[in-house]
Amino acid sequence: MKRITLILLFLSHTLLAQVPEGKQVVSSLYIYTLETGESTLVMKEDRHFEAPNWSPDGTFLLINSAGKLEKIGLDGKNLGTLNTGEIQKANNDHGYTFDGKTLFISSGKPDVRGGSYIYKVDADGGTPELITELTPSYWHGVSPDGKDIVYCAQRNNNFDVYKISTEGGEEIRLTSESSLDDGPEYSPDGKYIYFNSSRSGMMQIWRMKPDGSDPEQMTFDNHSNWFAHISPNNKVATIITYIEDQKEGHPFGRQVKLRLLDLETMKIKDLTEEFYGGQGTINVPSWNPEGTHFAYVRYALKDM
Repeated sequence: MKRITLILLFLSHTLLAQVPEGKQVVSSLYIYTLETGESTLVMKEDRHFEAPNWSPDGTFLLINSAGKLEKIGLDGKNLGTLNTGEIQKANNDHGYTFDGKTLFISSGKPDVRGGSYIYKVDADGGTPELITELTPSYWHGVSPDGKDIVYCAQRNNNFDVYKISTEGGEEIRLTSESSLDDGPEYSPDGKYIYFNSSRSGMMQIWRMKPDGSDPEQMTFDNHSNWFAHISPNNKVATIITYIEDQKEGHPFGRQVKLRLLDLETMKIKDLTEEFYGGQGTINVPSWNPEGTHFAYVRYALKDM
């Protein structure tokens, strides 16, 4: 059963969506304003796109769709596809260094069926460089000094958190639980790596020191909580919460809501009502540079 669960999780990372026959995905890109608690619709299209990053200069959002990365203006205007060379199978795990100079992309290889490898490329695009030799590897975070990345990887039939130099080399395993550990992301001060884990029975948010020591549970409720994205002020994090327990999966097409986790008190408050989303909604860091707004995606289905 454990092996089947892991295979399904691998598929959930690589499939565009789990869409019922005869239906088409409608994707809506939103910007949430923390001060007012309002979500503003930026773009709505009859196609599937995912995982917005906010550009380091604050001028556009980066999404993935059909294996490529697109730049979307804050007014919803499509600013074109980012040049990423041979990368044509990008998935929804991508993001920038804190200084905004480098972009990391998880993608399949052009000549390999399936799989996910991590590449780096200049933030403005160019020729990608391979960082991870092993697959599957899914990028989720980078250290504030830009020297290391952290990622979720399946090795020996188990998904754990790993880190590796941004120059490549030997990967370092940071978690070793038999349960799933995923979504690692550095805090802006570099003191912690936040991640989600099912080690306590349900998927919850945890954090640990950068060497993998002293794991600490941060959420304790009866929902499946994923992907803690730390605000630039290092005080709060957005998380995506599945209303119904999804075990070790984070599928597309479920009822979810976005919540705000106070990193000092561990108190959580709702940011949105329940909506149709999940995989692709907010997989990666999506705060604006000031920490006043973040971006996310809602989905709907329509008859083809």
